[in-house]
Parts: sequence; C-alpha cells; structure tokens
Amino acid sequence: MSIRTLIVDDEPLARERLRMLLASETDLHPVAECGDGQEALEVLARERPALLFLDVEMPERDGFGVLAEVGQGTPPVVVFVTAWPQHALRAFDAAAVDYLLKPFTVERFRRTLTRVRERLAAPPGDLRQQLQRMFQELRPEPTPPTERLVVKTGTRTLLVAVDDLDWVESAGNYVTLHVGAETHLLRETMAELEGRLPSRRFARVHRSALVNVDRIVSLSPTLSGDHRLVLRDGQELTLSRTYRARLEQVLGHPL
Repeated sequence: MSIRTLIVDDEPLARERLRMLLASETDLHPVAECGDGQEALEVLARERPALLFLDVEMPERDGFGVLAEVGQGTPPVVVFVTAWPQHALRAFDAAAVDYLLKPFTVERFRRTLTRVRERLAAPPGDLRQQLQRMFQELRPEPTPPTERLVVKTGTRTLLVAVDDLDWVESAGNYVTLHVGAETHLLRETMAELEGRLPSRRFARVHRSALVNVDRIVSLSPTLSGDHRLVLRDGQELTLSRTYRARLEQVLGHPL
C-alpha cells in the first residue's frame, strides 16, 4: 500500500526533517509540502492525501482552521506536529491519530507511523483505543534543561548562556540570538529552540520573535490591536494578538 502524504509546516527546517524521516519509509509517498494553511487547503483538494502532517500555528490559517475546512469532505489521517502541548485536547476533538511535540526523537516518530498504519488498516471502532495510547505518549520525555546554547562561527564554537539571551529572531532556516550588543546565528528553527528554552522565562511574542520576559520593561497597545514591547536596551518588538495569551500566561497577568 502506498500512503500519499502531505507535510504542512511554516518552518522549512521542520519540513525538511519530516521529509528526511519519511524517505526511509517505503510505503509513504510525500506528494507535496506547504508552508501555510491556505496553500494546504488547495493542495488537499487537489492531491487528496491519505496522511497529513500538520503544524498548528501557521500564517493565513492555523492547523485547526485547515481541519475545519477539510472536515466538510473526506479528511485524511492527521498527525499534528507542534511545539505547543496545550493544543492536545483540541487535537483529540479533531480525531488526530497522534500529536508529535517538537523536538521529537526518531523512535517517537516511528511509533507515530505505527499508529498511522494501524489507523489506516483498522475499522473506525478502534479509534478510542488508539487515542488512549496517544495521550499516554503526551507525557513529556525527560530531557535535561538547556542552560547554554552551542553556536558555531567559522572555526570557533561559542557557548551562549540562556540567562544572557535578550530575544531571538527568526532568520529563514536559522535564528538570530540577540545577546546584549552581540548577535549570533544558530541553525535551528524557532519552534525547536522555543521547546528547549525554559517556558516560564521565554515566550513567543510574534511569529518571528521570542523574548526573555525578564528583559521587557513596558508594553503598550497599538491601534491595530497588537502591543508594542520595549526591552531594557530600548529594542522594540511587536506582540501580535496570536501570542498575547501565551505572554499573559508567562507574566501571570492579563494585558
């Protein structure tokens, strides 16, 4: 059986990793990749894949918005791939077969593929049992806390203490670490780095910006409904409405 597969994620590195992992699976056939929700809807209608790897937070339309549209037709088997554990209950409601938390291991990915194959081969009545196993897997795997980041620059390797990070900026397939007056380029997606940083101290404030909340000195609303953040060094960032609730959670206070 050839399983037609679609990858939807707004981060090129995340798509690349999924593509590499799928390359060794002889029964999985990637038909396309998409970087936003609207493009995904167009490809889903055209290609009708049996399996969908779907990011949650994306431009144009998020993953759940995509599923709401697809649900009007014949939906594929869905695996959410995200750095956000708080969307798991919504994934359950959307009948996703699995929920992969970034960063995930190869072994964890293989368990996901086992579930996908079981779902495609099993009658609909087995859904509850499969979802129970999914939630057991949502228990976080023990990982050591990240205290420093390793940055390679030419022949040098720098160690950047997480405590020294002011904010992080997305830069294509890289992120730019802003540390005082210095900047360092790190080959890692924003979502993967966010998953490694202490969640009580770092919060995404925009699709392209992650901030150390200890560096924020003021917030003020804008006419567009966003907020303007000012950091200790005078750097101004935008808090978009999409990420407002997340920052409120870290701050422990509504804006």
